[in-house]
Amino acid sequence: MYEDVIKELNAFLKGQYMGIHAYEHLIQNIDDFYIKKELQQIQQDHKMHAMRVAERIQNLGGTPVDDEGFAGSIQEFISRFTTPHTTDGILRTALKGEDFYGIQMSDEIVKGDLDEQSQQLVDEILRHDEKHVEKLRSLLLQ
Repeated sequence: MYEDVIKELNAFLKGQYMGIHAYEHLIQNIDDFYIKKELQQIQQDHKMHAMRVAERIQNLGGTPVDDEGFAGSIQEFISRFTTPHTTDGILRTALKGEDFYGIQMSDEIVKGDLDEQSQQLVDEILRHDEKHVEKLRSLLLQ
């Protein structure tokens, strides 16, 4: 009964794992301690989001994915060579990832395919991600 919901939530979950891994690369390449701490906090939020989505999938009788999948692995591999090494570049990369991939793409992935409780969870996560975007924008302006 919930096969489509589980499939969509797993696609959304893969995106959370992509975010976690992307932040790992950014955190490894930044020297500014304050910015590093902010990026670590955002990464922790994504880990918490992934855990909540995985629990929802389990509660629906499904098996949550445990990584970003093949496409995400390719993206992670490429990002190792394209990660900027300046604070400004890292913040811009994080902002693009949060805004475009994290919010806009995720919203498209789950559009119209979720039950009410799952949709509420995803909406809450996306609203939290919007706060990440605001934080990253403010860090860029400093």
